[in-house]
Amino acid sequence: METDARDVRPGEQLDWTRLVAWLRERLPSCRIPGLDVSCEPDVAQFPGGHSNLTYLVRFGGTEIVVRRPPFGPVPPTAHDMAREFRWLSAMHAVFPLAPQPYLLCEDTDVIGCVFYAMERRRGLVVRTEEPSALANPAARRRLSGALVDTLADLHAIDLVAGGLSGLGKPAGFVERQVKGWSDRWHRSQTSTLAEMDALADWLRAHLPPDPAPPSVVHGDFKLDNVMLHAQDVGRIVAVFDWEMSALGDPLVDVGIVLAYWSPTAPPSQRDALTTVIDRPGYFTKAEIVERYASRSGRDLSNIRYYEIFAVFKIAVVIQQIYFRYVQGQTNDARFASFGARVEFLAQHAAGLADR
Repeated sequence: METDARDVRPGEQLDWTRLVAWLRERLPSCRIPGLDVSCEPDVAQFPGGHSNLTYLVRFGGTEIVVRRPPFGPVPPTAHDMAREFRWLSAMHAVFPLAPQPYLLCEDTDVIGCVFYAMERRRGLVVRTEEPSALANPAARRRLSGALVDTLADLHAIDLVAGGLSGLGKPAGFVERQVKGWSDRWHRSQTSTLAEMDALADWLRAHLPPDPAPPSVVHGDFKLDNVMLHAQDVGRIVAVFDWEMSALGDPLVDVGIVLAYWSPTAPPSQRDALTTVIDRPGYFTKAEIVERYASRSGRDLSNIRYYEIFAVFKIAVVIQQIYFRYVQGQTNDARFASFGARVEFLAQHAAGLADR
């Protein structure tokens, strides 16, 4: 799917007048080639996603992407746009696949929340349907390799030389992650789910040692968070969604890739990606692990732990969304079935832990 104007829908609830006025006043300082803020603006919303909201603002031929948290109350520390902006600013300088951020607005009087503006990249994003360029096994295999190689290259960035070492504290990263996501689970529970409580205990009991060396961790690296070149699907042109980025154990990202390479919803519910990656040509999980190990030189003998943690984390993310739905903080009908998705993921992760 190409993320062009056909794929956006009119935005709702957002105060477009105040947003456009703010952008008109500040964008000229960014020296964006061809920008003419006097043009009549066109504003639309990108479809897809269950969390942060992304909008497209056009001034003539110049396109600006605006990213904001979801409407309604959100969990503490979640959807931190200022943090994501700072990470994106640092990453763009050393990892060109990270889009260039332009402006951060921390004045909540403008649209009711913190938001930021960044460049728009063009290409193909694979979600529930494949673009025609991927409709053959050879192309799928090239994409699989590019995805794994891009992740390994991200993890190979020298934190000191890249000026990134001040962005976080890698020591004890996985332990903090397990504690943080376990706490989020307990805060967002809507019913008892023994598998999730048992998984939190299992993850604490089997913590891996800190890696040597640590790396940038994207935190949500998966197929629909990368953009492919429209004429060359074996080439990645952008990596999106840096909200969960940190410094720590790179195998956390590998675990996320593996977790999304299996269904994340019951068979009765249509799920993004897993309707695609079971087609001939896409790497198997074993091939992902082998390719990453070869490219990175890292030891993946304990990768099952990271996959279990990733499935647990995905379940918590979905539970947080479901909690907001149950509490009446959002009325998006897509979220009504998310309780069943959490149960499905909990059982899947428990099965991995029992092996």
